[in-house]
Amino acid sequence: MKIVCLDVEGVLVPEIWIAFADAVGAPELRRTTRDEPDYAKLMAFRLDVLRRRGLGLRQIRETIEGIEPLEGARAFLDALRAETQVVLISDTFEQFATPLMRKLGWPTLFCNTLETAPDGTISGYRMRVAQSKLSTVRALQSIGFETVAAGDSHNDLAMIRASKAGFLFRSTPAIKAANPDIPAFEEYGDLLAAIRAVPA
Repeated sequence: MKIVCLDVEGVLVPEIWIAFADAVGAPELRRTTRDEPDYAKLMAFRLDVLRRRGLGLRQIRETIEGIEPLEGARAFLDALRAETQVVLISDTFEQFATPLMRKLGWPTLFCNTLETAPDGTISGYRMRVAQSKLSTVRALQSIGFETVAAGDSHNDLAMIRASKAGFLFRSTPAIKAANPDIPAFEEYGDLLAAIRAVPA
């Protein structure tokens, strides 16, 4: 049985940290996994910026409430879910995800958890599992699924390469140039067609 594993930010919804950076005037927070392959290093940087600027979960949630899925994302996801099993695998956090999952029709999401103080200060985070995207794909394969994966960032490459078929979607020129063997798409219709073409 085929199961499709999708990244979330940059694929179905805008990048949360970029939206937040723009909302609060903190351009240094625009760095994402497209720019920094080392997620632990990226999160340490983000938490330091939040601490220095006195920003916390409340302000980030206010930004997230105003974020809408990318144009065409909900229709793409609905079409895909009508044909096959789909799971979203993200390095975002459950405290961020609820408004976005509601707007996407409550798909299944595997993500991580923030550690917060009573005043809303973000003190740290807990990864669901090490190498969460790759580990999830391998776990699904271990129980009989053939995975098909799509994402846009450095942290998606391992799950894409470990899958029966994998695709880049709206990725950066640098990532596409460094991985010329991975088919890359810019439109949901083309990605949907490529997923449909993967043999069952």
